[in-house]
Amino acid sequence: MFVKKLIPFAVAASFAMAGAAAFAKTEFVTIGTGGITGVYYPTGGAIAKIVNAKKDQYGVRASVESTGGSKFNINAIDSKDLDFGIAQADTQYMAYNGKGAWEGKPVKKLRAVFALAPEAVTFVAAEDANIKSVKDVKSKTINLGDPGSGNRINSTDIFNAVGIVPGKDFRDEKLKPADAPRILQDGRIDGFFYTVGHPNGNIKEATAGKRKVRIVPITEAEVASLLKEAPYYSMTEIPMDQYPDAVNAKDKVKTVGMLATLVTSADTPDDVVYAVTKEVMTNLDQFRKLHPALANLTAESMLQGLTAPIHPGALKYYKEAGLVK
Repeated sequence: MFVKKLIPFAVAASFAMAGAAAFAKTEFVTIGTGGITGVYYPTGGAIAKIVNAKKDQYGVRASVESTGGSKFNINAIDSKDLDFGIAQADTQYMAYNGKGAWEGKPVKKLRAVFALAPEAVTFVAAEDANIKSVKDVKSKTINLGDPGSGNRINSTDIFNAVGIVPGKDFRDEKLKPADAPRILQDGRIDGFFYTVGHPNGNIKEATAGKRKVRIVPITEAEVASLLKEAPYYSMTEIPMDQYPDAVNAKDKVKTVGMLATLVTSADTPDDVVYAVTKEVMTNLDQFRKLHPALANLTAESMLQGLTAPIHPGALKYYKEAGLVK
């Protein structure tokens, strides 16, 4: 009787030890994203879903955290509070090269993994404010974004390019993107900037209210000097069929933008970054279907806009796949 009781116990103990060993080998990684209404959060979720499908093979399990966006993610990676993060290409460039918010304090361990969806500098303005170009903001009240945000950096860059001074030529508000649509509809601001992938929930909220709004074009001629000086910017378009309540007459609105990118630290193990890169790249068809903003990704486009060195783990896969020499 004693032996019979021991056998199940021994088997259970064996399974428990095996499970503990498997658990010990699992690398848990966190991906910093952005607000839950933006594109970063579902994009991070799409990456985690694909990676976690092979968690038993690679021993990597990913989770997603909603954060303050690009700047927060890079700083959290640098302080080892995050393993991966999504960041705009311009923010990646500034952090690695010690510019802007990182003046004199470059994040030299920042590493690029791959690029994601293009992000458009989106200027939303009330129709009754009669703002049809960026030059029509004089004497208006415009939200450029909260201090230190990518939104504020991008909108300031644009006004510098057209020779307009925020705070002097117009009243400059410092609201977070999630608050701007409501305050625009309340009549307290005339417009706001939001650098984001499309479609986006905040932009839908702004365009669907009682106060009619338009998405204001930003032309190549207006930002020619910016495109020349800052290589991470490029021209892009916003499909207006995603915002049917906006007053825009054209199907697409031209503006300036840049790519969102997945970044990590040089300290992140090569095998972990390799697993993340390989699974996303080899499952692109599935990945593209997980959010409309990812629909036009290609393996080639995902190697553009990387303004920090590519992590060795990612580079290993790109060489295996023949994407780089």
